[in-house]
Amino acid sequence: MFYEQSSQETDNFEKNKQLSLEPFCLTLSKHGLVLTRGKTQTLQVNVGFLCNQECRHCHLSCGPGHTEIMQPQTIKDVIAFAQRSRFEAIDITGGAPELNPHIADMIEGLSPLAPRIMLRSNLSALNVAKRDDLMDLLESRRVAIVASFPSLNPAQADSQRGDGSFLSSIDALRKLNALGYGQEGSDLKLNLVSNPTGAFLPPSQVQTEKRFRQVLEEKWGIVFNNLFNFANVRLGRYRQWLKQSGNFETYMEKLVSNFNPCSVDGVMCRSLISVSWEGYLFDCDFNLARGLYLGGRKMHISQMAGPPEAGSPIAVADHCFTCTAGAGFT
Repeated sequence: MFYEQSSQETDNFEKNKQLSLEPFCLTLSKHGLVLTRGKTQTLQVNVGFLCNQECRHCHLSCGPGHTEIMQPQTIKDVIAFAQRSRFEAIDITGGAPELNPHIADMIEGLSPLAPRIMLRSNLSALNVAKRDDLMDLLESRRVAIVASFPSLNPAQADSQRGDGSFLSSIDALRKLNALGYGQEGSDLKLNLVSNPTGAFLPPSQVQTEKRFRQVLEEKWGIVFNNLFNFANVRLGRYRQWLKQSGNFETYMEKLVSNFNPCSVDGVMCRSLISVSWEGYLFDCDFNLARGLYLGGRKMHISQMAGPPEAGSPIAVADHCFTCTAGAGFT
């Protein structure tokens, strides 16, 4: 396990001492746990921070006007890395990956290289960009959609993601259903991700999925495959909101007090490697947001012969409490 004590982390440590909270690395040690890699099965690609929304819960502070976008040469480097590594899944994320002007080339290049390709979408970007052509490409390449859909309440969803985002998301879900996504018997997977709209941990995933499935089908005729219910990570814009609203300390206390040692074995960083829009490697998208490089060393994807070996160290910091609270973040 690698632990980098940056100046920001030192500040966090001092605040944690005042709150009587111990750093994540010490919590692991206290429970006799060591966080290292298993087999790296998933390549996660962050294609940039450009987004049509400025979501309150975003750990990367993505939004309109961002110029951090993965360029064609880096996309070629990512495709070459996938060719020599042979991952079981490739997870394309952002920002809103739909807004990267080179996203079609990436999907075309990556789709033959892994059994499962996923695109993370905020749904409204498919409408804002008028990307019916992209939907058709996703359908033809059998790309699974992992769609952010935080709330069934339009006012709550719009307060978190921006005015009009709820109805735009509903429209996108209907279009995806019309293509076969989420339909029974179809191999086109449509999974939803729900994040709490405030400073609290998510409720039961089973109950949330049941409620979403019932309401979406009854009100809008929308179907989907699975729903995943995750806590918000206290980085980026969500961190700013926690501080401005006076909820930072109490939210951190909730995460720490709900630490679940059984969740450590299944955290995503044990089986995933993340690449930034610039092509640098991280253990996960949260470490990317935090600036903690893979194994504590800045390395470009073009320099990596293959996936990290099992047993390799994982960089950790106090934001890792999010992934190990309650049912965990897998």
